[in-house]
Amino acid sequence: MSLLAGKVALVTGAGTGIGRETAILLAQEGATVVLTGRRIDPLREVVAAIEKAGGRAVAHVLDVSSREAILETVAWAKRNVGAIDILVNNAGSASKVLNARFLSEAEWNATVNVNLTAVFNLTQAVLEDMIAKKEGTVITVSSLAVVNPNLLGGAAYGAAKAGVKNFMTFLHNTYRNQGIRATTILPGETDTPIMNNRARPPLDGERAVMLNPHDVARAVLLCASLQKGAMIPELHICPTFMRDTSADIETARWVGAPEGLADKPKS
Repeated sequence: MSLLAGKVALVTGAGTGIGRETAILLAQEGATVVLTGRRIDPLREVVAAIEKAGGRAVAHVLDVSSREAILETVAWAKRNVGAIDILVNNAGSASKVLNARFLSEAEWNATVNVNLTAVFNLTQAVLEDMIAKKEGTVITVSSLAVVNPNLLGGAAYGAAKAGVKNFMTFLHNTYRNQGIRATTILPGETDTPIMNNRARPPLDGERAVMLNPHDVARAVLLCASLQKGAMIPELHICPTFMRDTSADIETARWVGAPEGLADKPKS
């Protein structure tokens, strides 16, 4: 019997990377998956792959920075598919400027909004139905930047990802006796398209030692598919090999820096 038969899952950022692999695995285990993201074409491609394998999925465009859009999407899913049993908060983004020294308030706010506030809005949107059923799972993909914040992810990203870890722990402590499971997954560097936006995009050889998105998706599936009397509050997953990130960090240090700084390298 499929582990998630009869369940409805909503995955954010489901068009590529970890979100794509997560949606496919959840569908393989019998869940009907609502795929969300900003671009419809990648979502439709994942839906097609799921349906070809015999699974069930629907796509819906969602900009998680908008509370109104989140509430509309969850209401749409409830009308057309069913109330959400499993929420996977996967969508995220990092600021262009990574050094707190040069980061603007606007870019800080935008990064926190996507990585933290959106998780609150999505969770609040599904929580009442989960409490009514006395069962529900909220899984948030955070980052190992929580425990080792640096210039790879940047000041705003690390702070926001730490915030969602705190929020998931709040959910666990507050609603566990009402059947709600809240899990934070903290992956290390993962070879996803977001790496192309790094201040210094990693080389192919460097990407080869990173996590594969499928590995992180398997961690999500594990947390989602345990029998309801068991849950994993926090799960760390990291590459076996540690690469040298010194060049990445030094490049990131100076993104957005004004000219004429005495301590800025000449080359």
